[in-house]
Amino acid sequence: MNARIKTLIAGLALAASGFASAQQTLLNVSYDVAREFYKDINAAFVPYYKKQTGKDVKIEQAHGGSSAQARAVADGLDADVVTMNTTTDIEFLADRGVVAKDWAKRFPDNASPTTSTMLFLVRNGNPKGIKDWDDLIKPGVQVIVVNPKTGGNGRYAYLAAWGYIKKKGGTDAQAAEFLGKLYKNVPVLARGGRDATTAFLQRNTGDVLITFESEVESVNKEFGANKVDPVYPSISIVAENPVAVVERTVAKKGTAELAKTYLNFLYTDEAQEIAAKHYLRPHSPAVLKKYAATFKPIKLFTVHEMFGSLSEAQKVHFNDGGQFDKLYTVR
Repeated sequence: MNARIKTLIAGLALAASGFASAQQTLLNVSYDVAREFYKDINAAFVPYYKKQTGKDVKIEQAHGGSSAQARAVADGLDADVVTMNTTTDIEFLADRGVVAKDWAKRFPDNASPTTSTMLFLVRNGNPKGIKDWDDLIKPGVQVIVVNPKTGGNGRYAYLAAWGYIKKKGGTDAQAAEFLGKLYKNVPVLARGGRDATTAFLQRNTGDVLITFESEVESVNKEFGANKVDPVYPSISIVAENPVAVVERTVAKKGTAELAKTYLNFLYTDEAQEIAAKHYLRPHSPAVLKKYAATFKPIKLFTVHEMFGSLSEAQKVHFNDGGQFDKLYTVR
């Protein structure tokens, strides 16, 4: 083999190596009702990353109940980033050394680029006249909600209802009694947010769906406008949407910078605009002001204010033998 051919082969190998490195793939493992949001985020991020770095990138998504997704990542699913709807699911991964212990300090706003809250979706025209949490415990009202032991959607729904009673001056005992009545009106617990929406709209189960504010846009896109009416209760909870780099995976794949750039992109005005269009509450004051008409005024409380932290709430309410297990009876 002459020197010229050797040089050509070496050049082709180098070019192929460079092309392969430019074709990085990032896997975002996320919660159920965020799939449409991240489809739009990914479509915006690919050209953004190309402009910033000159490299091509492919973004893959995996969605499901947030706790189930966190367990899958802990068990070896090679996510580059996780974008969840409760901090407990990322803390679960941090405790197992999958994400950094100080993950909440790696990005602004407690590593939560957006927030949401819990509201009700009722059938068009609101035939049961549902206006607030008290209406959910009335006889004959069927409530569709996610199992709080498998999804953040369900945990926030539970905590929002508990906090509603407490904010009105009720005791923990009264809150527990209220939640017991509410779950007696739940025909079956959904595994995740999308499962709950499917039960409500495709299987026509229940009179009201408790879900994230962001699910309004997803329902309108998937099932058509005017299928449901959003009902904002008088009091609800601030739901943070935390994000983190999966250190174990990016170290193996060499995608640390890509993962960091992807999550930082969520804080840009472009991404915050996309969030607002998906009914996710942006942290950007300018974008939030622009979409003021989208986000109805509602009295909100934080998890920290009412429960100390999501980790504390998890221990008291959702761990095996906790408050939820005591008040929920499988029928």
